[in-house]
Amino acid sequence: MSFNIVKAIVVVACCVGFTACTLDEKLGSTLTKDHADSIIKASQLLQTAYNNLQMAYQDFSQVWGMSEIATDEALGPTRGKDWDDGGVWRALHEHKWTPDHSHIANSFSRLLLEQFSATNVLNFHPTAGQEAEARFLRALSMYSVLDLYGQVPVRQPGDDLLKAPKVMTPQEAIDFMVAELNAIMPNLGDRPATPAYVANKDAARFLLMKLYLNKGTFINRKTPTFDAADMQKIIALADQITAVGAYSIGAGDYFKNFARDNDLISKENIFTQQNGPGISTARGDNGNNVYCRWMCTLHYSMTPSGWNGFTTLSDFYHKFEAADSRIGGAYPGLTELTGTKVGFLVGQQYDKNGNKILDRSQRPLIFTEAVELRATGDQVEMSGIRVLKYPPDMLTTNKSSGNNEASNDFVFFRYADVLLMKAEAQLRTANAGAGLLIVNDLRAKRGASPLPTLTLANMLDERGRELYWEGWRRQDLIRFGKFLDPWQLKPTDDEKNLVYPIPTSDLAVNPNLKQNPGY
Repeated sequence: MSFNIVKAIVVVACCVGFTACTLDEKLGSTLTKDHADSIIKASQLLQTAYNNLQMAYQDFSQVWGMSEIATDEALGPTRGKDWDDGGVWRALHEHKWTPDHSHIANSFSRLLLEQFSATNVLNFHPTAGQEAEARFLRALSMYSVLDLYGQVPVRQPGDDLLKAPKVMTPQEAIDFMVAELNAIMPNLGDRPATPAYVANKDAARFLLMKLYLNKGTFINRKTPTFDAADMQKIIALADQITAVGAYSIGAGDYFKNFARDNDLISKENIFTQQNGPGISTARGDNGNNVYCRWMCTLHYSMTPSGWNGFTTLSDFYHKFEAADSRIGGAYPGLTELTGTKVGFLVGQQYDKNGNKILDRSQRPLIFTEAVELRATGDQVEMSGIRVLKYPPDMLTTNKSSGNNEASNDFVFFRYADVLLMKAEAQLRTANAGAGLLIVNDLRAKRGASPLPTLTLANMLDERGRELYWEGWRRQDLIRFGKFLDPWQLKPTDDEKNLVYPIPTSDLAVNPNLKQNPGY
């Protein structure tokens, strides 16, 4: 058996992150299967698949930007000459994107690279555990492609790389992912013996819950349906995760889930990506790690010194009660060193000595609730409530500005979301009372008052309060039928925006892809 040289180059490149292996062969020559097996190891390929998660998910310009800036809880305003970037951030928030939008195209490519990297593992004799992890990572990337783009290009192990990949419909992709996740479950590790940054049984259960919850939405985004049998599967999977005994919701523990040592102190994290010195930067050309989540919102004059970019919207901010711990405040290991707090930053900002921080024009740095798509004058520096979900790691080398060595592990899946998905499934199967108990128990742990009843409206709000800036808001708004509603700085919308366009560049190379309606 032989491989075309083009295939061999791609396989080896993906194997080692484009750094360690080279092929000194002429175009048209072949690489035997035995030779390939001798230089390419499944463990290397699997590590590449894990590494490729960073750019797709941790970097603010990829999946996160499409899932949050396009919603009512995040905004990327242009600030004078800063943060214009050809209008890409404004287009996301206003729902005025096109098939040539750079972030939409880049995210599609990165997710497909992740899927290819994971599938590649299966070609090179992985152990049962390695195969299960790779198939989980493939399912995760497929899920994101389905969520964002509504159709999923797929290559199976051994497919001819010179031929365009098959494209799955929503139903085909859902059926495939459900079958895959159930099949690999026995060969995935158990938590907590398996670290959260390694694919594990509970991560697979969590992704199955997401699939069952959003299945009717992915098939018909305009009019989502919720099959009662699927809702019961969500409840059963949630109970299985709870029965593991590895997770709990602790009073005052909210921001521990995102801290520099969250791998040690979080009791909620189910699946993460490991970060830290010698880890994130070693992934090569894989973009920013989680440190960009604080850099993109903090002002230049703060510590860490940020990029003065993203904000939330005042309407979303006012969904929180003052006593709700999720709104933020001082955080140990950060505030006493810098003055910077976590959560929502609004009003005058102070340094560690209680002195007022000034902007670059020596005016008091006061973050305002008012914000515009194009900030001018004084508002260039100060408009918008800032959001600090991940407490900055102040023990990394560059303490003033932070860097890509930050140790905060990136959080994909949390136990609080498991509970909220269970509550939603109960609500959608005429058992709102049981769901209300779950939601109010969570709210009590977060310091918020109990809700009198559980409705679709306050269920959506509670998901926003608990999961803000974690990448779920767009998906939730679509599932609850609210994504096309007007909100701050987005007065109108169009039904086509329930799914992103297929990038023009991808349509040109894969005839199996079809542009989504309306684009």
